Amino acid sequence: MAINNALLDHFFPPKDPLPSRGRLKRNPSATPLTEEEIRLALSKSSPSSAPGPDGIPYSVWKRVNLINPEILLELLSPLVAFRYHPLSLKTANGVVLDKPGKASYDSPGSFRIIVLLKTISKILERVMKVRLSAIARSKGLLHPNQCGSLPGLSSSNACLTLMHEVKTLQRPRLEVSTLFLDIKAGFDNVNASTLRARLLASRVPSYMVDWVSSFLSERTCTLVFQGSPNISSLVSVGTPPGSPISPLLFLLYVAPLHMSVPRGLMVSYVDDFSITVASPSYRSNICRLQELFSTIATRGRNIGLSFSVPKTEIIHWRTPSQRTPPSQAPIELENHLFRPSQVVRWLGYRFTPTLNTTHHYRHRLSLAQAVFSFVKRLSSPGAGVRPFLCHRIASGLLFPILTYGADLLTPNYAALRGMNGFWHRVQR
Repeated sequence: MAINNALLDHFFPPKDPLPSRGRLKRNPSATPLTEEEIRLALSKSSPSSAPGPDGIPYSVWKRVNLINPEILLELLSPLVAFRYHPLSLKTANGVVLDKPGKASYDSPGSFRIIVLLKTISKILERVMKVRLSAIARSKGLLHPNQCGSLPGLSSSNACLTLMHEVKTLQRPRLEVSTLFLDIKAGFDNVNASTLRARLLASRVPSYMVDWVSSFLSERTCTLVFQGSPNISSLVSVGTPPGSPISPLLFLLYVAPLHMSVPRGLMVSYVDDFSITVASPSYRSNICRLQELFSTIATRGRNIGLSFSVPKTEIIHWRTPSQRTPPSQAPIELENHLFRPSQVVRWLGYRFTPTLNTTHHYRHRLSLAQAVFSFVKRLSSPGAGVRPFLCHRIASGLLFPILTYGADLLTPNYAALRGMNGFWHRVQR
């Protein structure tokens, strides 16, 4: 495909210092971009997704590709061939939002940032994600117990693996404990040089390694909030949170944290880790978990990562037939004492020591009731949304909320009766 000067001027402008135009060379290992790859990337892009600094939504690119597929193919193919992501596509807007329920908003930790990227860049990122995912699987770069951002491995798979392991370890009458960990600001601490070295050592095609390095380097972001000065700032480390490929890059980065656990299991979902161990006593479990935490914390520090102490939890599992008092054995990690939790929320599921589902569905019911109260206010007598539309809104919102987790947790009789009673009231 011929690359005209107008395209080079757009993607490699004179002010772009790297690479200089005289050094642009095609990489022979680069697989040419295809129309089918772009079509699949667009099919997974939501037209309602907020656009980035250019203000162009996905709906525009979908229409353009429908009229003439050659346009996007000619725009994006040089970036793959020259394994380069230009500065013009590495700008982003960071919308600053309050975290709900915070007692004070005096610290940066009380806010979260939604990063909005240019949609044309995200189209290419989706293509490269599919390619890199296939490469990573073929070369064993991902641990088998890593879930999230991978086809066919969702949060329910991670939770199902955890539950299966707990029940399996309980069969020989062993005591089972699980430590839940969360990586602190994981995406923000990915070091591009460390990631590049790992990809090169694993013999990932050079064009992909070069493109990933270019994608992660020299990024800029403009924070958007009330009264913001709209000044662009350089982002020297990390992966952009709103990017389709960022979660996969993070999985590749943290894969070395995984280790084999004798008579136990380590499972992760992106930045959420769980370490499960079993032994004849909970006290022994505590000692083993402390040793494993020390190992994983050391591995994390070696790549610039740490675990969020406030989000750490431990649970001592029990069988429904156990009559002994629940263990209250705490665990000490980095001079912090953590007592066993009676309810652990992990990946949207709520677990109790006996894996009883009542608490999970009680919480789902309370959420559905709160949403129903809000929906009813949309259709006040003589005004607002018409009743039949309000009913459709309620059904569309409430059913997913009420039944979330049913793919993994089966409601008992009491929970099912409460959910059915509420749903009958909604139908009326």
